[in-house]
Amino acid sequence: MRTWAVANQKGGVGKTTTAVSLAGLLARRGERVLLVDLDPHGSLTSYFRFDPEGDGAGVYSLFQRRAQGEPLAPLELLRPTGVDGIDLLCSSTAMATLDRQLGAREGMGLVVADALGALNGRYARVLIDCPPMLGVLMVNAMAACEQLLIPVQTEFLALKGLERMLRTVSMVARSRSSGELKHTIVPTMFDRRTRAAVEALRQLRGDYGDNVWKGVIPIDTQFREASKSAIPLTTLRPGARGSRAYAQLLEWLEGRMTAWPMEVTHGAAV
Repeated sequence: MRTWAVANQKGGVGKTTTAVSLAGLLARRGERVLLVDLDPHGSLTSYFRFDPEGDGAGVYSLFQRRAQGEPLAPLELLRPTGVDGIDLLCSSTAMATLDRQLGAREGMGLVVADALGALNGRYARVLIDCPPMLGVLMVNAMAACEQLLIPVQTEFLALKGLERMLRTVSMVARSRSSGELKHTIVPTMFDRRTRAAVEALRQLRGDYGDNVWKGVIPIDTQFREASKSAIPLTTLRPGARGSRAYAQLLEWLEGRMTAWPMEVTHGAAV
């Protein structure tokens, strides 16, 4: 079971869209996928029409059970999304209180990793949608994952937020038993028609080199349309521009794409 986490300490950069889109692609090729919503805002949970203001039966229950010394029993907390091959471990707004309630207690950094361990063999892939802040939930995600995806909107304020996220990655990696945490920066919401986006992308690649995916996720209004249907765009419209971009990202992440066609914008290669 391979586990990827999607994280950035800036909101609105495409974390949930990335997790949902990759899940749709993996499920279409026959893999069983578990989505885990670690963000108290619950965007991933809401995407599939579950209520993060509800009873908290999901990730929050795992932390409660660990605190009370009970078995985690994650299997009974899983929810079907309505999309074949994709299940969900829901978020709850109550998770915003976890740092205050339990953050200092021993063993709280491995709750998600231990829960996923109990599900090993049930899923081929796990995708974790992280909160936009450092705390016990993000620490759990980074302890559980083998690969970190960092979506970054192609605009200059988002680049500033990336610096903070990479400091967090470095700090957490030092505490991992396996050492370095592999991470890939994914340029998102790219609009080739604007000079600001082109320049931001060029700076991103210049500053972070091989850690940046060579492609881009374009702006595509069909992502919004897919969310209204509670179905990944990659499932609903595989031929959409955004779907094709995520398919290329997945191929690249899995090592099947060794070369990348150069992106040309405003007459200049970026």
